[in-house]
Amino acid sequence: MTIARVLASGPLLALACLFPPTASAAEDAARVQAVVDTAILPLMAEHDVPGMAVGVIVDGEPHVFLYGVASKETGAPVTDTTLFEIGSVSKVFTATLAAYAQASGELSLEDHPGEHLPELKGRPIDQATLLHLGTYTAGGFPLQFPGEVGDDAAAMDYFRGWEPSAPPGTRRDYSNPSPGLLGVVTASAMDGDFAELMQSTVFGAFGMADTFIHVPAHRMADYAWGYRNDRPVRVGPGPLAAPAYGVKTTVSDLVRFVLGNIDPGPLEPAMRRAVEVTQGGYFRAGPVEQGLGWERYPQAVSREWLLGGNAREMAFEPQPAYRLDEQDGDGGYFFNKTGSTGGFGAYVAFVPAEKFGVVLLANRGYPNADRIEAVWMIREQLVSGLEVD
Repeated sequence: MTIARVLASGPLLALACLFPPTASAAEDAARVQAVVDTAILPLMAEHDVPGMAVGVIVDGEPHVFLYGVASKETGAPVTDTTLFEIGSVSKVFTATLAAYAQASGELSLEDHPGEHLPELKGRPIDQATLLHLGTYTAGGFPLQFPGEVGDDAAAMDYFRGWEPSAPPGTRRDYSNPSPGLLGVVTASAMDGDFAELMQSTVFGAFGMADTFIHVPAHRMADYAWGYRNDRPVRVGPGPLAAPAYGVKTTVSDLVRFVLGNIDPGPLEPAMRRAVEVTQGGYFRAGPVEQGLGWERYPQAVSREWLLGGNAREMAFEPQPAYRLDEQDGDGGYFFNKTGSTGGFGAYVAFVPAEKFGVVLLANRGYPNADRIEAVWMIREQLVSGLEVD
């Protein structure tokens, strides 16, 4: 893996540690870094981003580039051990755990919530399936829980009284409550604590030793500060925060996860099948083929189509949806997921057929469109024979 430290303040200076130290590897790493710098440094300047960690996979080979600071107050630099909040990219991990539970025989995505949570049996929410929960098509959940829902117990009260505004499977309403409930059901089916199951089952399977729901005390020094209105912030407690937006990770760990999604072959069989299930296409909503956690597009997706699929209205407005017949991914797709918390912005994209992927982690939020544009520029420059619509 190439790891390069880029000092984004003062004169631009790149200090690269290149492994393995061969001439060809050094040349490849320098070429990748030049492309990434061109995409990332102007973005950081435009949006006053204090620090970023960027992972790029080219022909299956990972490269990591580190920019700026993890804390403006202390000046601590972003390093390969810096922990970033990844917001809604966490939903992909929740989906992976649910898919693993299915592959292990603990549940089926065609189950209804009440089959695993008796308190929801016969309630309106029980008309939806776990697949509906994982694809935002349960029937009209809001983006966030109502303000009076302050913790996990109140969230369960909310689900007991929830009334749908559309039949399951007919509308995509991007939300936090929907994957939040999927996480609760999955943990119940697996008879464990959600955070502990995630740590041992998913993070462990992908070799993500530096990834956490709850950052342990001995790693708090590595936990970056996010910035909003020039104030340092970190995500606080919230109803079902863990499955919806609770993951903190390093760039190298997230690159490991993407590598496992590009080529799940080395994973044990149940986790390999779980990855395949998350990459299926289950519902069409506007430009998006909604997978389980991931959003996917044709490999030759145009820039405009990709920007449309990540536009504000896709998160804030209901979208008509219909079930797709073809479900399994075959590698011929572009997968992505955005994520944000109050002070952080993340983006993950990859194309298995190209052995290409990008991870963007920043300790300030910035528009999704600029995340897509940065990845588009990197892909155009680094993927040989790229064909897009």
